[in-house]
This record gives sequence, C-alpha cells and structure tokens, in this order.
Amino acid sequence: MTKVLVVDDAQFLRVRLSRMLKEHGYDILEAENGDRAIAQYEANAPDAVLLDITMPEKDGLEVLREIRGKHPDARVVMLTALGQQSIVLEAIKAGARDFVVKPFEQERVLSALQKALA
Repeated sequence: MTKVLVVDDAQFLRVRLSRMLKEHGYDILEAENGDRAIAQYEANAPDAVLLDITMPEKDGLEVLREIRGKHPDARVVMLTALGQQSIVLEAIKAGARDFVVKPFEQERVLSALQKALA
C-alpha cells in the first residue's frame, strides 16, 4: 500500500486529507508541525508527502529542504493558500513535485499525488 505523510498544522485539514486519501487506498501518516514531519519521514519512509507551506516554528520550505537534503528522491507536494505564488516557485525550485492551492478539490489533490508518485 502506498504510504503518504500528511503535514498541516490545522487538524481539520489533516483529518479531511487523511480520510479522503484512505478512501482511495492510501496508507496515511500525519504530522502537525515541521519537526514531527521530519521525524515521521525518517521513521517511516513514506512514498509521498503532502506538506503545508505555512506552519509555525519550521515552515514547509524548511521541511522540504531538510527532507530533500537527506533524501533527494523524496516526492513532496506542497499545500498553499492563495497569494503565495512566489513561495510556490521557491518550493518547486527546492524540489517539490507539485502544489495544491487551498481550499482544494479532491480531484486536484489526487492528481498532484499521482503525478508525484509517477
């Protein structure tokens, strides 16, 4: 089963994404912050990561760079709010495979995830 790490500081979004992905056959791990995301990645080696850009303490770009620094083949899709286009470009340059704008539609998340896993 394909393992996906869902990282967002907003619990309701983690729950929503996790339920949606479980319904489509994915095995889910969750993290509420950057440090926990890195620990989960190291401990569980997920096949892909859905990673929020805006989080307290360690933001998504820092987490992306840290994960990709140790695991250059890591498949990461960034989650972003509207108005963060410059940050999205920075994330793509840092190795993110794709991005999804919040609020998101289920089809867009699944498409981005499938693209990252291909």
